[in-house]
Amino acid sequence: MENIKNDIGLTKPLSGNASVSNAKIKGEQGEKGAFSEILKKSIDELNLAQESSDKALADMASGQVKDLHQAAIAIGKAETSMKLMLEVRNKAISAYKEILRTQI
Repeated sequence: MENIKNDIGLTKPLSGNASVSNAKIKGEQGEKGAFSEILKKSIDELNLAQESSDKALADMASGQVKDLHQAAIAIGKAETSMKLMLEVRNKAISAYKEILRTQI
């Protein structure tokens, strides 16, 4: 049983190299902007999908649509992107609330 625990690291002592842990902390702080950049890029892509969908809907309403299939695809992409973004938002809010409930 001990061999199994050692193989997956359950019984390893908590001693470690301080420089390694400091490097990890510095690396995490250095990449602070990475999450915000990814979030901004995702929101921009969602906005473009919504604009494309709005244009497709306007073209359909005015009868200027050239390819109904492409318009339906644009609308479907925008809808799927919005649903995905809402789920990401819901998960982020849920995680934030869980952090607030954590007792120190």
